[in-house]
Amino acid sequence: MKLNVLKKLRKQSTSIISIYSNVRILEANILEQRLDVFSKYLTVWVGIAMFLGAILGNILPGLSNSLGNWQIANVSIPVAIVLLFMMYPIMLKIEFKEIVNVKKNSRPLLVTLVVNWAIKPFTMAFISWLFMKIFFNPIIPDGLANEYVAGMVLLGLAPCTAMVLVWTYLAKGNINYALVQVAINDLVILFLFAPMGKLLIGVSTGFPVPFSTIFWSVVFYVAIPLSLALLTRRFVVKRRGEKYLNETVIKRFDPFTKIGLLLTLILVFMFQGKTIIDNPLHIILIAVPLLIQTYLVFFIGYYAAKKLKIDYAEAAPSTFIGASNFFELSIAVALILFGMNSGAALATVVGVLVEVPVMLSLVAIMKNRKGSFTFSKGRGQIK
Repeated sequence: MKLNVLKKLRKQSTSIISIYSNVRILEANILEQRLDVFSKYLTVWVGIAMFLGAILGNILPGLSNSLGNWQIANVSIPVAIVLLFMMYPIMLKIEFKEIVNVKKNSRPLLVTLVVNWAIKPFTMAFISWLFMKIFFNPIIPDGLANEYVAGMVLLGLAPCTAMVLVWTYLAKGNINYALVQVAINDLVILFLFAPMGKLLIGVSTGFPVPFSTIFWSVVFYVAIPLSLALLTRRFVVKRRGEKYLNETVIKRFDPFTKIGLLLTLILVFMFQGKTIIDNPLHIILIAVPLLIQTYLVFFIGYYAAKKLKIDYAEAAPSTFIGASNFFELSIAVALILFGMNSGAALATVVGVLVEVPVMLSLVAIMKNRKGSFTFSKGRGQIK
């Protein structure tokens, strides 16, 4: 009798465990679908934000001018606010203690740093100069061409920070390693963005760039959210623990990244609405060198990762960081240096327009060639 009862209990417990497992799987699938709503239809959301911004800029020019004039020390306060919305949640995810673990698998980081800082800025400066100053010289006035080049150089100087996490997630790469790469790139930006920007813009356009302006832009748009995030992590971990930070605090702030991105695009397109409508051909012309640059840098990283036998999980973010851009910083610096209605600001905005569909195509390329990036088992990696 007891044996029969025990057997029934075992069957019931097994059924309960099975049901619980199925429920958990279902919850995970639902959560993944919810997360994908933004990522899967990213181009649509971005397109809507751009369209809405352009419309608002044209039908409400007074609002656009008022927001554009709201500045402190030439820093656009509306842009600064939405950038903080976007950057803070991303910075909050960065675990700086993981940087020390990079030595276990440093090759992906090496690819990222070499491509981002020894190759990408110079190829962008050359390609943009070649197209704007030589190929398109009969179409685009020289002064405007210089501004377009300057804007594209700013894009080339800013490796991706926030959106690379979306691309890595869609490609099913190693998010933790991507976060470490982002953290290190942010630190490098603090030191190299200003001097390289002054050098490359000066050489390619002859425009005298104030070093202090670029420097304080980096401090304002990178250093401040990075510092706030680091202080938040320390405070929360000390009071409530790391589990509470990861499962509660970060999840609560995560939607602000998406909101910040869309608001940034709406604001920028409000400022650029008239320029975009007045110069549709110029948008296409700017997009040409940006497309070439993006695919060129991606495939440089792609073949470097294969040559160094980097496994897919880390190869994916390594190729994406160089190919995509920290366009929020580029836009902010362009607005400060050249103004709301400048060609430089327009070029950085076109960078956003080009980046989303192109990066989705690069995600597809990486996923389709995932099998060619399986080189080792058990190698030390950041998980």
